[in-house]
Amino acid sequence: QVQLVESGGGLVQAGGSLRLSCAASGRTLSSYAMGWFRQAPGKEREFAAAITWSGSPTYYADSVKGRFTISKDNAKNTVYLQMNMLKPEDTAVYYCAVGASYGYTEPLRGNYWGQGTQVTVSS
Repeated sequence: QVQLVESGGGLVQAGGSLRLSCAASGRTLSSYAMGWFRQAPGKEREFAAAITWSGSPTYYADSVKGRFTISKDNAKNTVYLQMNMLKPEDTAVYYCAVGASYGYTEPLRGNYWGQGTQVTVSS
């Protein structure tokens, strides 16, 4: 089993920044991809960003490309999501996930999920 603990969410004004962290524990994660999904109120969960175990390639949804950056620290089994130039439409619960990557077709298929962290962007 894999346990994922997210942190870093909060309330920020439009144009501001936040950094999410997700620490994984429980088993060896080599060969797994890690990443983030988000779910806005009344909407389905959607992919945001993913990174392979080696750190490259990375994948982004078009809606966050150029504003969000995903990175990871393998020694700490931690993945980060740096979110800049935040917009009100980025408001969502952000979920960390670990699983398999199928490239650009499906950057991350989550096998393990965190509890989620709330990000709220005010206008």
